[in-house]
Amino acid sequence: MAGLEGMEQPRGHGRATAARWSPAVEDERALKALELFGNPTEREVQLPSRPESAATARRLAQIVVLRHWGLTPKMTEDAVLLVSELVGNAVRHTGARVFGLHMRRRRGWIRVEVRDPSRGLPCLMPVQEMDISGRGLMLVDKLSDRWGVDLLPRGKTTWFEMRVADR
Repeated sequence: MAGLEGMEQPRGHGRATAARWSPAVEDERALKALELFGNPTEREVQLPSRPESAATARRLAQIVVLRHWGLTPKMTEDAVLLVSELVGNAVRHTGARVFGLHMRRRRGWIRVEVRDPSRGLPCLMPVQEMDISGRGLMLVDKLSDRWGVDLLPRGKTTWFEMRVADR
C-alpha cells in the first residue's frame, strides 16, 4: 500500500496475531477524521504531508464514497486504493508540508483531486514483476476511467475520475 515501502511493520513477539478489522470501528475512525479535518466534498481538506496521512485520506474517501454517495463496496474499494496511491505520491515525491484532498460527484462521475505545491509531474512508468515500488500510477491508470494532472501557478492537482451509475 502507498507509503509503507521500507517501513518496518510491528511484530507479534513470536506469537501469531491477526488484525481485527471491524466496519463499526472503521466507520468510527472515518467519522473522527471527518470531524477533525472536514468534508472533502464541501471544500479541499488540508492534511499534513506524512505517511500516516494516507490512512486519514483513505478513511475520508471511504466514508464519502460508501456512506455519503451510497456507491458500491467495489467502487469504494477502488476509489480508496487510488486515493492512497495519489496521496502516497504527494507525500513521497513533493517535499511539501501539506497536501489537499477534494472529492466531487457529478452526474455519472466521481472525481478525486490531490493538490500539492510541487510542479514536478508524475509519470506513468513500466513496472517489472519484481519491482517493489512504482505501481501507483499504473493502478490509477487501470482502475480509473480518466486521470491527469493540472498545473497550477504554485503546484499541481493530480486527479482521477470514475464512472458511476446514477441513482
